Amino acid sequence: MRIVVLITGCLIAGQALAQPPDAVHLAPPYVDAPEMSARPDQPHGALHSFIMNSADSRIYPGVRQLDNEVTRRRDAYGNRLAAPAERQSAPGPYRREVFVYIPAGYQPGVEAPLMVVQDGRDYAARVAAALDGLIAERRVPPMVAVMIQSGGGDAQGSERGLEYDTLSGRYAEFVEHEVLPQVTRLFGVRFTRDPAGRAAMGGSSGAAAAFTMAWFRPQWYGKVLAYSGTFVNQASPVDPTKPEGAWDYPAHLVPENPPKPIRIWMEVGEHDLHWQDPESTFHNWPLANDKMAVALQRKGYDVRYVVAKGAEHVDGGVIAQTLPDALEWLWRDYPR
Repeated sequence: MRIVVLITGCLIAGQALAQPPDAVHLAPPYVDAPEMSARPDQPHGALHSFIMNSADSRIYPGVRQLDNEVTRRRDAYGNRLAAPAERQSAPGPYRREVFVYIPAGYQPGVEAPLMVVQDGRDYAARVAAALDGLIAERRVPPMVAVMIQSGGGDAQGSERGLEYDTLSGRYAEFVEHEVLPQVTRLFGVRFTRDPAGRAAMGGSSGAAAAFTMAWFRPQWYGKVLAYSGTFVNQASPVDPTKPEGAWDYPAHLVPENPPKPIRIWMEVGEHDLHWQDPESTFHNWPLANDKMAVALQRKGYDVRYVVAKGAEHVDGGVIAQTLPDALEWLWRDYPR
């Protein structure tokens, strides 16, 4: 029996926290959406992959996370602390895989809608399955998905942390100038220049990166799909203009700037990372996502916010249930 619990907030450190009044509340059990299962009677897109090496990148030549007394520091709740760049990282090579989904019937050279997915290996099969069904039923336009693995590691000092947790246009420029040209060269795919036809997707820090792509380069990306977004203070080294990292999106950047043409579907688990930590840590994922959704809604953004009861960080069951509907909602008015 499915139970949907409608609430307007949750308790953290003894205080009720506001969520948007139209937040969507899901409850377990979480069941795979029908679109996530392959159907033999429908066309299937092609899934390709290729390798990119750090030696070939001008924008991200590669770093590795150091292990020392500075990088081992934690706050009272186990969160890593920011450190100077020279104390947390050293040059280091990486090898990343890029997956490319090309819809059935695509004609080489035709400009296609685009979705860029962070941590691509984790999502390639699920995105391909969802798109096969949705495209066949004309619920989303035929689009190309470019699913990019990070350069490795996680959090402060790592290549992944540098790419995903930094608040700047650098990662979007890497995708635009180094990844997409390779996709065009290898597979003959061209991409629309219309930001309404370009989406960015990810989970955790990959979700923060997806929003950062649209925020800093809205001329390239107008849609964001975010699971368990790391809208917390995880950027390192500290940027004095954004001292709390991605926590500054709901605290300052969104409320203090004119609205940008971004549509966002976002989800967080009730028991997401550090869900019981106080606000003063800037590291509570449910609270950060609540604040982000409220800030976006108050500025008039087109946002759908989903809170999954009992769910954890980037919960696989929630993704399998919600991904097709999330994609359809994001692309609901784009020409087929």
